[in-house]
Amino acid sequence: MTLPASACEIRADVAARRISAVDVCRATLDSIGKRDGSLHAFLHVDAEGALARAAELDRHPPPDAPLLGVPVALKDNICTAGVRTTAGSRVLENYVPPYSAAVVERLTAAGAVIVGKTNCDEFAMGSSTEHSAFGPTRNPWDETRIPGGSSGGSAVAVAGGMVPLSLGSETGGSIRQPSALCGVLGLKPTYGRVSRFGLIAFGSSLDQIGPFARSARDMAVLMRVLAGRDARDSTSAGAEVPDYGRRLDGDLAGLRVGIPRALIGDGVEAPVREAFERGIGELQEAGAVTREIELPHAALAIPVYYLVANAEASSNLARFDGVRYGTRAEAPSVIEMYYRTRARFGAEVKRRIMIGTFVLSAGYYEAYYLKAQKVRALIRQDYDRAFADVDLVALPTTPTTAFKLGERLDDPLQMYLSDVFTAAANLAGLPAISVPVGLGPGRLPIGLQLTGRAFDEETLLRAAHAIESRLPMPRPAP
Repeated sequence: MTLPASACEIRADVAARRISAVDVCRATLDSIGKRDGSLHAFLHVDAEGALARAAELDRHPPPDAPLLGVPVALKDNICTAGVRTTAGSRVLENYVPPYSAAVVERLTAAGAVIVGKTNCDEFAMGSSTEHSAFGPTRNPWDETRIPGGSSGGSAVAVAGGMVPLSLGSETGGSIRQPSALCGVLGLKPTYGRVSRFGLIAFGSSLDQIGPFARSARDMAVLMRVLAGRDARDSTSAGAEVPDYGRRLDGDLAGLRVGIPRALIGDGVEAPVREAFERGIGELQEAGAVTREIELPHAALAIPVYYLVANAEASSNLARFDGVRYGTRAEAPSVIEMYYRTRARFGAEVKRRIMIGTFVLSAGYYEAYYLKAQKVRALIRQDYDRAFADVDLVALPTTPTTAFKLGERLDDPLQMYLSDVFTAAANLAGLPAISVPVGLGPGRLPIGLQLTGRAFDEETLLRAAHAIESRLPMPRPAP
């Protein structure tokens, strides 16, 4: 069968009994079977569990379930009870969590059908999904190119038409960057908007779970399900959760958009600049007014991010020692066991642990980590000043279109610069969205990024809807 194009349509058809949740699930599994052999978006497809769940929904549909029968994929660093969760690492190759993440519980309560776990850079550390221990994911627009990362599998699952919705996680751009390179919408919510309970931690003051979708309306429904206070996550906020879809009317009259043009420097490809200006033009056509602003410390976001995030990673990953967590290596002594167990980490994870341990060490803490935290505060203050005059801040999501697989594996600095426009929002704890604004050379997608005030995801989705209504994104060839 051919599925409806959107999650909202699937939900409406299942609720009206025009199609069954089982039929939707079977069609989804069939699509994954046909497409994922070459794309490698999924690490695990739970066909049996998904079909059983769909059958239960058909027998006993929850009343008013906003995602009734809608298939959803999850990044493989989000814990799922009884289903293997690896975080893309050999260290957790056989880990089966005894509990589910808060977002999984909320999806289940909303009537969603979780079909599988998606590929990601190991422990979410990467910008290309090439650092997965289980092989890279490929971009559906050009399978010789990367999909972005670290949530590349979740982006590809949506962009490739395998599922209408997926979840990823972000520490410095891992939702927005792959969504831009794969031509879908990706939202990083405000820090604390969505519970992190059950997310395998990378950088605890930066991490946030967020959605991928093909439309702002689908994303609005999903965000309403995910958002809200969770007592098990002390950083989750009790801020009111609005009806995110109530203002998706295409009218942006009075909306003020700030553009920090000084940040759009020589490293930005010409097609990305052109697509960015096209997106800004559509915002203006919808009624928004634009003005130039300054974010004087945002240019320091990459060095600050890689100090703060790696310091937190070195602490968080200490638990994967073969005793508390992780596949335990056999060895003649405890020290040798630790060594062999942690040797299973990939090269990128080892690099970040070593950097993080160094910047936290005696004699270097004040020079590196403490100074980075001070600049982080300045970055947040820059945004606070900007939002006194504007409602949103616009930048390209990425400086380039998707690069070739293997092209930057030997140049970590160039890989890190993929997040040059995204890391600041994580450091400031602000919500940000990437919206497709067209195709560059080789039919490679380009995204426009909008950053909003804390807990104002509603305005981001409103602007995203206005852009997508005027610049509808073509789908990749099946």
